[in-house]
Amino acid sequence: MPGIDYEFHSAFNDNYTTPTRRIVRMLSENSRTSLTQISSALELSRRNVKERIDKIETALGIHYTLELNEELLGASVPHIAVLEFEKKPDYDYLAKLLKKSYIPQLAFSVKGKNLVYIYAVSASRKDYVYWDNTMSVLLSDYGVDWYSSEIIHKQMGFVPLRTELIEKLNIDIRIKELLKLLNENSRASIQELSRSIGKHFNTVTYTFHQLQQSGYIKRFTLTMDRQEKTSPVAFLLKYVPKKDFEKDAAKTRLALKSDDKYSLISRYIFTAPLIGSWDYFGMGVFDNYKLGHEHCLSYIKQVAGRHISNDIFNEIDKVLVGRLPFRSIETKTDYSLIDWTADTERL
Repeated sequence: MPGIDYEFHSAFNDNYTTPTRRIVRMLSENSRTSLTQISSALELSRRNVKERIDKIETALGIHYTLELNEELLGASVPHIAVLEFEKKPDYDYLAKLLKKSYIPQLAFSVKGKNLVYIYAVSASRKDYVYWDNTMSVLLSDYGVDWYSSEIIHKQMGFVPLRTELIEKLNIDIRIKELLKLLNENSRASIQELSRSIGKHFNTVTYTFHQLQQSGYIKRFTLTMDRQEKTSPVAFLLKYVPKKDFEKDAAKTRLALKSDDKYSLISRYIFTAPLIGSWDYFGMGVFDNYKLGHEHCLSYIKQVAGRHISNDIFNEIDKVLVGRLPFRSIETKTDYSLIDWTADTERL
């Protein structure tokens, strides 16, 4: 086994007290948790809790949103597209071009390379194919190579969906109205939702209960802005599995599931196996690039390097579309395996 510990400590979390970090964790797990519930759980006054929330909302750039069930909503299978340009593109132009479509949910450039990552979700496969081909043509002046992979299973995390995508979905119009509002502010009260929609409190309450029963919402949650002294990274892997591949892969998952207790921002924020140009995609946030590389790509290579035929590891630079899914969750509990994988506890 390599000499890197599974346990990970982030200096960024040291800037905040444990009660404040626990508040962020609770709101990440359920952004509609009331002040009374938080104050009771932490044995703090409601006033103290309210003051802490007000401060971190500003300091961390908190945005209350939804983790949605894309499959139940009828959204097409998500894709990771990697755009490699021969020459540096005009990122402002690229951002405007991407925002014209509802399909890119998150797009970002990386430091030091002419690369752009896109997390794309469409209302139909036809829409995705049309958008994929159209974008390739529109960006041809930059000499773009377009590598697309389909996400087959999300092991950890989510990417916030744009409200433009929700508008395109074929679901009950009353529920859609509510979904769009909650996607912009999942902590909004029924009274606030009622005023925004222009319908009676009781009608909105009934629709809200219908929405909860629909299964469309996996979690009322939050995202945070990128913070100073942190380094968000993205990585891609291509495998040529050899003997004991699954055993080696299971060992790497121990590191993915390890995190600070009550971490302010979870270390790994998204991981998923792919089919297509790449076999695995992940995003994480670390104190700096060096530490991220050491605890991420270097560690994976030490454990399962003989199975890896290609890899990319980059620091995220500028977000062009959407929001990075920074939040605080219990990664070990949230980590999801599919049937054909085995964790070390089962080896």
